[in-house]
Amino acid sequence: MEAKINGIFPTPIYISNLSREISNKELLFIEKIKSKCNKNEGNITSINNYILNEKPFVNIKKEIDLKVQDYFDKVISSSNNITPYITQSWLNYTETNQYHHKHQHPNSLVSGVFYINSDENFDKIKFFKNEYQTIKPEIKEWNMWNSESWWFPVKTGDIILFPSSLTHMVETKEGDNTRISLAFNVFIKGTVGINKQLTELILWQLENYLLVQL
Repeated sequence: MEAKINGIFPTPIYISNLSREISNKELLFIEKIKSKCNKNEGNITSINNYILNEKPFVNIKKEIDLKVQDYFDKVISSSNNITPYITQSWLNYTETNQYHHKHQHPNSLVSGVFYINSDENFDKIKFFKNEYQTIKPEIKEWNMWNSESWWFPVKTGDIILFPSSLTHMVETKEGDNTRISLAFNVFIKGTVGINKQLTELILWQLENYLLVQL
């Protein structure tokens, strides 16, 4: 039977990559941070959760900032005068047979992951549909319309951005490499909405607010 199935309101998964190799200086810093971690539910996470503010990551942060701006230009495409900025950022280390639990990122608009060490033959990021199904028939053949989850293979240098509300996880790690990723959250500063329509909201970064007060 001839028919056309359209998709509306899709969930954006932005996939790009670092434009260069990760430097030895950056890798040495990443290795050093591994000894300064907290135990997560299935792996370990750096105690420092503003890791992109560290001097060895200054060039990586500049490139990630460009990707974040590109996401907002292409996906959000707002006419308001807003600027996205990275809030918290941290390193995750996942060994063979470890995992990263299913979760979302509250108090954030967009979240991202930069893959520092990842084998695309084994490593992936898995996303889940965030909706309740009143009726749930058994599926004969999975596709993009009836799937409850979807995954993407990831490799070293990949940068992935997605809505912070989107549930995601890392399943049990296979392969011999240590999966190392840098995760981060993004919020905005500036003004959203329209004053005359009574929808205006002025958003400030705290450090800017303190500078004004001083």
